[in-house]
Parts: sequence; C-alpha cells; structure tokens
Amino acid sequence: MAKLDLGELGRVGVTLDVRADGGHLDDAALLEKLGYSTIWIAGGQLATLDPLRDVVRATDAIPVGSAIIPVQRYAAQDVIAFRRDLEATAPGRLITGLGGAHGARPLRTMNAYLDSLDSFDAADPPVPAGARMLSALGPRMLELSRDRAAGAVPLLVTPEYTAQARETLGEQPTLAVMEYVVLERDPRLARDTVREPIRFLTRVGGYAQNLRRMGFTDEDIAVTSDRLLDGLVAWGDIDAVAARVRRHLDAGADQVVLVVQPTDPDAVLHGEWRALAEALLA
Repeated sequence: MAKLDLGELGRVGVTLDVRADGGHLDDAALLEKLGYSTIWIAGGQLATLDPLRDVVRATDAIPVGSAIIPVQRYAAQDVIAFRRDLEATAPGRLITGLGGAHGARPLRTMNAYLDSLDSFDAADPPVPAGARMLSALGPRMLELSRDRAAGAVPLLVTPEYTAQARETLGEQPTLAVMEYVVLERDPRLARDTVREPIRFLTRVGGYAQNLRRMGFTDEDIAVTSDRLLDGLVAWGDIDAVAARVRRHLDAGADQVVLVVQPTDPDAVLHGEWRALAEALLA
C-alpha cells in the first residue's frame, strides 16, 4: 500500500478538455487561479502524452493528473520516459493515472503493466506506486489500486459506491471520484446534455458491469434511462451540485473531480468553473 507522493490532493479537482487552438492552456491557468486542487485530463484526449506536459508548463504548482493513460496504447517504457523528462523540469507535479485495461482479463493486464513499470530500476522506480493511481471500479481492481498504487480514480459512480470503495481501499489510499456536473435546472436539458457521453461509456470496459453492481437494471443501461442519469450525474443549481459533492466527500472520497458539461457544446466553461469555485472552494 502506497501513499500518494503529492500528499493531500485537496477536496475538489476538475477535468480539462484539450482544445485544438491551444486555449486549454489559458483555461488551465484560470483553473489554478480559481483555486481548484488538481487538473485532470481524460484519456480519450491523450493521442499523445504532450497535453499533460503542456498543462504542467502552463501552470505554476497545481498537480496535473491523467485520467487515464490507457495501458493498451502506451508501453511502460513510454510512460517511464515521459515521467522522467517531466520530473527533471517540474518535479512532483504529475499524477500518473493508469487504466484502459480492457479485454477478457483486465486485472491480469494491469498487473503485468505494473510489473513492467516496476522492473525498471527496481531500487529507484521511475513511476513508483506513490506516483500512480488506477482507474478502478470492481472490488478486485480497487484492491489492486490499494496494493500497487496510491489509490483509485473511479468514474460513473454513486455516493453509495464511494462508501463501498473506501471500505475496500482502507483509510490510507487516495480516492478521487470523478463526477459529471451539469449546471442546469431543467431536467430534460440537463439529462440530454450527458446522455450521449454516458451512453458511450456504458459500452466500454467494465462500466456496465459496475452499474449492475450498483443496482441499475439492464434496461437502465440499454436506454441510458433518466434513473441512471439521475444516479450518476450532479445536475441542477449550484446548491444541488454542492450537495452531491458533499455526499461523495462524506462517503469517503478524498477528492471529487468535476467533469463539467456545458448545455451548449460550443460554450467555454469559464462561467461554470467560476460559479463552482465560489460555491465549493470558499
């Protein structure tokens, strides 16, 4: 069991979308100024690992996490070389989030990948357990996060799941729960904003299986039901979102990572980030 090398992550992190025009670098500087504790970049945006380095360089001190580096896309040597280069210029800034071990034996795949990381310079590992977290949902992957990493970064989960994950992890490992957020009071518009991205995820990896473990039905999953969305998404006004964040924290999350979704897909999220920061970071 390893403790996160960066120590306390802080209670509220946020995800950042990479923009082709480079505007996300200014966004990263704004998020740090607003007081968010950590910036996370989703794995689907990591066609290369460069955005992680670029966001670190665009900010002063805020930790930057990958959520997640897909292990079936990047060899262990690639991750090692990347982290070594970044540590040379910005030590202690990167949280190496790993995941994407899909297929018939995801636990075996992840274990083998961690073996590869640990086989390099075993006396002074370049990606030590305390510098990495795992995308974990099921109990066995959570146990692996506890035993071979600094903790877990689950997505599409309820506060009740958070309590169960904390029990599995124990007190020391870090639990950073990713939470979809829509600042919209209209139920139809709020749900429609996240229905497609969540529908996509329910068809990837172990998400559907974990949703069943949390009590959602096959019908809920097949149609991406309102019940499913209401169980997984913080939507409504600021007070409703803040209450949802508190529920995760009270259930044992060390950090809630806000995955803010705009109702207008072309909108920039500056207003939402500011409003959430004022409510959650005061």
